[in-house]
Amino acid sequence: MDDDSPAARWEQRTEIPLFVASLVFTAAYATRVLALGLAPGWQDLCLFVMFALWLVFVADYLVRWRLGGQRFLRFVTTHVLHSVVVVLPLLRPLRIVPLYEVVQRRQGEPRLSLYARVMSYTSISTLLLGFSGALAVFQQERGAPGATIRTFGDSVWWAAATLSTVGYGDVAPVTTGGRAIAIAMMACGLGLLGAVTGSFSSWLMQVFTREGDERPPGR
Repeated sequence: MDDDSPAARWEQRTEIPLFVASLVFTAAYATRVLALGLAPGWQDLCLFVMFALWLVFVADYLVRWRLGGQRFLRFVTTHVLHSVVVVLPLLRPLRIVPLYEVVQRRQGEPRLSLYARVMSYTSISTLLLGFSGALAVFQQERGAPGATIRTFGDSVWWAAATLSTVGYGDVAPVTTGGRAIAIAMMACGLGLLGAVTGSFSSWLMQVFTREGDERPPGR
């Protein structure tokens, strides 16, 4: 994307505010799910905040589409993460890579190496995805007949086991919605684990290769 294009300028101006808005959305959703004794008025307020921020995300999506100058279906298929977060706003914080690029452009050269950036991104993404997934599954499973995920702690434990691809099986979702979330989290867990493992292995190979090149001949 051209840095001087309207789409690039829009991204530079909105990425940080939208990231903050996504954190507020997550906080409002977490309050509705976890604060069981919350007064109806506060629950309605949280719901209003979530809906208002979702409209902001939709408006941002439409503006990006118009500025991109693409047909709508092509824009949807070439901007998958944008499209997903409009449907699932809880995943909006995962757009920290564009956020980092925006901050980098304002501050100059990146301060972290490529490998450090990949591992930092995957680590933060895992935490955000785990927390969001735990909230969503707890909301689906809470009070369901035969549910083994009865507390938020159970849900966090399940999310950690799922994302790490361990899958102990001591707790598992029983509802259709919970299992759909589980499938998505297993796929994301495999992708994030592969990214970390691949980046770490590549970094080790680079270090060992550099050491071999710097070693004096005959040793």
